[in-house]
Amino acid sequence: MKHSRIGRGIVALAAAGTLVLAGCSAGGDGEEGGEATGGGIITVNGSEPQNPLIPTNTNEVGGGKILDSIFAGLVYYDAEGAAHNDVAESIEPNEDSSEFTITLRDDAVFTDGTSVKAENFVKAWNQGASNELQHLSNYFFEDIEGFEISDGPDGEAGTDDDIYGAVEDMSGLTVVDDYTFTVKLKQPASDFPIRLGYSAFYPLPDVAFEDIDAFGQNPIGNGPYMIAGEGAWQHDVEIELAKNEDYNGPREVMNDGLKIIFYASQDAAYADLQGGNLDVLDAIPDSQLANFESDLGDRAVNQPAAIFQSYTIPSRLAHFDGEEGELRRAALSMAIDRTEITDVIFDGTRTPASDFTSPVIDGWSDSLAGAEVLEFNPEEAQAKWAEADAISPWEGTFEIAYNADGGHQAWVDAVANSIKNTLGIDAVGHPYPTFAEARTEITNRTIQTAFRTGWQADYPGLFNFLGPLYATNAGSNDGDYSNPEFDALLSEGSQETDIEAANALFQEAQEILLKDLPATPLWYSNVTGGFGESVENVQFGWNSVPVYHEITKN
Repeated sequence: MKHSRIGRGIVALAAAGTLVLAGCSAGGDGEEGGEATGGGIITVNGSEPQNPLIPTNTNEVGGGKILDSIFAGLVYYDAEGAAHNDVAESIEPNEDSSEFTITLRDDAVFTDGTSVKAENFVKAWNQGASNELQHLSNYFFEDIEGFEISDGPDGEAGTDDDIYGAVEDMSGLTVVDDYTFTVKLKQPASDFPIRLGYSAFYPLPDVAFEDIDAFGQNPIGNGPYMIAGEGAWQHDVEIELAKNEDYNGPREVMNDGLKIIFYASQDAAYADLQGGNLDVLDAIPDSQLANFESDLGDRAVNQPAAIFQSYTIPSRLAHFDGEEGELRRAALSMAIDRTEITDVIFDGTRTPASDFTSPVIDGWSDSLAGAEVLEFNPEEAQAKWAEADAISPWEGTFEIAYNADGGHQAWVDAVANSIKNTLGIDAVGHPYPTFAEARTEITNRTIQTAFRTGWQADYPGLFNFLGPLYATNAGSNDGDYSNPEFDALLSEGSQETDIEAANALFQEAQEILLKDLPATPLWYSNVTGGFGESVENVQFGWNSVPVYHEITKN
């Protein structure tokens, strides 16, 4: 993966704002899916999904890996982040990119044998935009005409989780015929077609709408893989996927299936890789970062990816709202020696952050106004903490929650120690046994500490690192941040038909984030991984996920 290819290969905006994704439909580079040439089941690492496997109710990596394998959307992203049509035959914008006509190829089917039609997309999107599920992805539909947030009982829009989301089917979605539908947006959004490879935009078969909860436990997709059969998903243990012989899209599967093992620790996964019991690993544990490249040789992977690490402090916590909160957030950020931590803990596989996005995304900048708040500055940190104490004296312990099954303890402890040593306060990590347990409290807003956050991009664009995490009412806005000025810049940028102008507005929006610090940027991640001697053609994509369908067994 090369930096220059990420992002730039995906966006081509003409002066009139037109963007058409054509070609690369069934067969990709002229080849249709066929028999697996490498054979064999590929064993890979993963984690138990937080929720049932419903595309519009999944926004975490463990579930996303599975959904991206068993579903096919209108478009897909190749290893370098370029978008190509999958189920879509064409995506045609009107003159100002406020309306798109989407034509599907007519030979795509779900694994229950039913055809993938326009209404399967429209019904899935309408359900995803509604308030029936947990609102994890309905933010992605907010630009579509007819998506509205109804007023809560206190009269303030969007303040009651029970009513956040579209109350009725979105008027902007119209089925023209079996294989054509139109999408009318509230305002122009030139990057809308680029977003359509994200899992929230996947179709659902008719059977899903009969019992969506049951469907999530045994999903029926239309992608290159399928659930291997009854008992294939052993919760907290593994899930087995078989090659979908009926998939005829561009992602030709070169193996017989995947076994995704849900490891309790990355150390256990690394031991299995070394022992020949795991074929591909996409997360090297901290304890092995210093030696994994020498251990694995040319089977080691260490390359940039669109991954951003941070921690979030909800403004509802005592001492972290208003002027006092702004001072304390800045003080804590400037108390962290990011350079030392990335060198000592991560052995050079992380880079201290200078913004809220990723260097592999087109438009990234390391010279934003206010970025000095991300630099280690003990004196200034202590001064700001003292200013905050003058408003309201600090009490208690500063805690950062994290999931113990994700290999985060070492860096969380290092961050806490840096804060403790700089500011002279108690600071510690707060472990949760599993990712699901931590996310449940974060999602339910019952967590009473700061907590680990981060982002693995859904699609290669600056907006994707900003809108879903920090826009008002966004589905992954775990800290409930809201700033009208920030929202306005995001909206203006998304309407720009010139990508450089759009990125300039997104950079301006980030300068507001650097002042408010709704999350505290820590570093950008490389994807560090490796593969065993029994597999070939292993390639890690722009988003750090291995390109599973290309892997072959020796």
